[in-house]
Parts: sequence; structure tokens; C-alpha cells
Amino acid sequence: MKNTGYTRQLKLTIGEQIVTGTINDTEAGRAFASLLPITLTLSDYGKTEKASDLPHRLDLKSATSGYQPSTGDITYYITWGNLAIFYKDFTYSMGLVPIGRINGDLSALLNERLFAAKFELTD
Repeated sequence: MKNTGYTRQLKLTIGEQIVTGTINDTEAGRAFASLLPITLTLSDYGKTEKASDLPHRLDLKSATSGYQPSTGDITYYITWGNLAIFYKDFTYSMGLVPIGRINGDLSALLNERLFAAKFELTD
């Protein structure tokens, strides 16, 4: 993957809905982007985020020690090795690393059941 110094464009397909976002040009963002395209099963966690296991842990050497996520943030939780997309603001959490961000409407993520989301780069 080329390192452009800019964020990468992301597309999530959830059923018939398309959600767009960006992936940061950081170690965590590049590690996640290397897995794409990928379809993950998202589930609700804590009525705050949608979470999914990844096929393997991301190899991060210089990740932040923690992060305070905002609505729309895509993150990686080092402790459990999973992806989390926040649909509500949350408090600072140790082991949470920002990956990117969802742009705009999050309604496609507000499903209470398990659902599949295909993540792919568009640039």
C-alpha cells in the first residue's frame, strides 16, 4: 500500500446501505487497511459502539496508550484485538487506538442485531 501522507477513503456496505469514511495515515490505519477488503460481523457493545473481532491482531509498535473516542470514530482496542465503531461519545480508554472516522450518517450502524459490514478502500 502506498503511503500518500493523506487519509484513505473507506466504504462500508451494510445490506443495501453505503457508509463512507476515512482511514488515518498512521501505523494503526495502515495495519487495518492491509486487511481490506474484509467483511466483518458487527455487534453492539455497551450501547455505545459496534464491535467485531478481526482475523488477527494488528501489529502496532508505536500506538497511543489510550484515546477518547467521539461519535463516528473507528478504533482498534489493543487489549481484545478488535475493531470498534463508536456511535456515541465515550470516555478516555486505555488501549484504544484511532484508525479512522465515519463521515456523515451513522443510521446504518444502529441495528440491534448482528450484521455484516463489508469494508473496502475506494482510492
